[in-house]
Amino acid sequence: MSKDEAQIEVEIQAKGLNSPRLTPTLIDETIVSEQYHVFPNTTLTICALTLRNGYIVTGESASASPENFNHEIGRKIARENARNKIWALEGYLLRNKLFLIERARQEDYP
Repeated sequence: MSKDEAQIEVEIQAKGLNSPRLTPTLIDETIVSEQYHVFPNTTLTICALTLRNGYIVTGESASASPENFNHEIGRKIARENARNKIWALEGYLLRNKLFLIERARQEDYP
């Protein structure tokens, strides 16, 4: 969880916004493994995050100047970029679940 995510999470909880939602912890819990690859003779780093359902999300980073390339920093940025994609996927999934629940309620009570 990033510092910004932690601050936002504190604000959300302070405002009592407790309807179904995603949290940084839920996002992290979807990740079961991670792999990295740096293409030879480049600064391009790819991170592949495998999610608990087997889906793979990728993120990338590349240094504009080869002299500034650092493996550790490249991995962190690539992982963050991959992890950020999970928010949209999980957001869609949660919204769809809420939609199906509401539709089922409406069908039960016409």
